[in-house]
Amino acid sequence: MKIAVVGATGLVGTVMLQVLEERNFPIDELLLVASERSVGKTLNFKGEDITVIGLEEAVDRRPDIALFSAGGSTSLEWAPKFAAVGTRVIDNSSAWRMNPNNKLVVPEINAAELTAEDYVIANPNCSTIQMVLALAPLHKAYGINRVVVSTYQSVSGTGVAAVSQLENEEKGIEGDRAYPHPIYRNALPHCDVFQDNGFTKEEMKLMTEPLKILSDDSLKITATAVRIPTAGGHSESVNIRFNKDFELEEVYRLLRETPGIVIEDSPENNEYPMPYKAHGKDEVFVGRIRRDPSEANSLNLWIVADNLRKGAATNAIQIAEYLASSGLVS
Repeated sequence: MKIAVVGATGLVGTVMLQVLEERNFPIDELLLVASERSVGKTLNFKGEDITVIGLEEAVDRRPDIALFSAGGSTSLEWAPKFAAVGTRVIDNSSAWRMNPNNKLVVPEINAAELTAEDYVIANPNCSTIQMVLALAPLHKAYGINRVVVSTYQSVSGTGVAAVSQLENEEKGIEGDRAYPHPIYRNALPHCDVFQDNGFTKEEMKLMTEPLKILSDDSLKITATAVRIPTAGGHSESVNIRFNKDFELEEVYRLLRETPGIVIEDSPENNEYPMPYKAHGKDEVFVGRIRRDPSEANSLNLWIVADNLRKGAATNAIQIAEYLASSGLVS
């Protein structure tokens, strides 16, 4: 199998290579693809130095699967070119997520919707993935009416420049800023660009993408997304109102039995999900599970995941694994 990683030199691309190696994904030939300024550089994969190539050459070499993490504009231009030569594209940008002609996939929830006609497949937003993985079994059991989510997101979700800003500020070094304000010892209620409705693009992703993944336009979701000075891992406070009542023991069982979820919920022992514990892991961690006494049929959850792994690279590679195992590529 011939695999291309587009955006191989970026934060998510680097993690994609790590995950491909860790999961021993079946690769006969690996193409590392990046912008022209990175062409000719070498990256190591399984002890082998591989030279980075450009997008045109990658298309000409017709990979079976292309894992894209190179930004929306690159995806809009190049994903159709790869698809035209028979490549299955799994795209990590927001370019194709809400397009009605493209599937938006979290494999544990809706990979079975993929068909031979799907050549450009969208990877959801990092914060959406971890939240919807916990919502899916509960929605099936009780019917979700409304969700209120507040996120506490790592600077790594913005990229290398934001990580550098935090590191510089920690050391008292003046440098370029990815954010309009300091991030060290601060919290910015400003993830992505503000829209005309007062919400940011990140918040709108949280409010719209779950409806598509869960195939239910009746869901009501509102979100506030906050950037905090953690180097890795996103956290979410999620309040859910169901259409019918629930038993907490059953909620625990449903979440425990959901592939990809780990429950960490022992407050008396100071055990609950935290970003530093989720770092480098592929699971979504759920804790602080408790009934909301202020509203009927309502539940509070605290959800944490590594945004570069399950929130991006791992989810994309799990989609690729499904394509391979289902015979959609060979």
